[in-house]
Amino acid sequence: MSAPSNKLPRRQLMADLLAHRGQSLIVTGLGSPTWDCFAAGDSPDYLYSWGGMGLALPTALGVALAQPSRRIVCVTGDGELLMGIGSLGVVGDQAPKNLGILVLDNEKFGETGRQRGLTGNRTDIAAVAKGFGISKTMTVTELSAVGELAELLFKTPGPVLAVAKIAITDDPWALPEKDGAAIKRSMARLRLHIDDSRGEARITPSAVPYPAVARAPALQCVRIVLPSGTNSAP
Repeated sequence: MSAPSNKLPRRQLMADLLAHRGQSLIVTGLGSPTWDCFAAGDSPDYLYSWGGMGLALPTALGVALAQPSRRIVCVTGDGELLMGIGSLGVVGDQAPKNLGILVLDNEKFGETGRQRGLTGNRTDIAAVAKGFGISKTMTVTELSAVGELAELLFKTPGPVLAVAKIAITDDPWALPEKDGAAIKRSMARLRLHIDDSRGEARITPSAVPYPAVARAPALQCVRIVLPSGTNSAP
């Protein structure tokens, strides 16, 4: 009889974890992390990724720097993070206190055929993160640790990183909205001021971090114009 696996069922893990997210904004990596979050229940607080492998963490970092009063959590996979591993160095350098990172690590390159991944041998993403200056990390192999994981990702001053060792499973696809413009509008309607009379979302300079404004003194207003006839309500 084989020994029980210490790897987690990814869908159950994400459903249990996201139940604790509060008002956190979630940025998901392409493929399974996006499907897992959507399967747990859709929300306009989720910024899904349908491409650009390696860009989940840089995107989350940008959102964290632009929204310092909100908790931002990046949910990505081991292969995607390793493809853009330098992003961890930038996170360590910028040290946003509102950023949490969850790496769903199945030790495989799942999107390209489930070949053996680097984390199945010698690579330790939590140790790599510490080397980049992200001192608060944890590795999770039991569902009983979801409460501790939620505390780290959603409440502990960042940047923080957790690795969840997940099992290879054949879960049903759960595909959220794929249209990039629709995803952008969903986030914009929730986070930005909407002028219903003019059908546009406006970001004033006060919504942009001060250093960005200092570097672009001519910045007055950025507008996201919604298509004619679009209902601006979330």
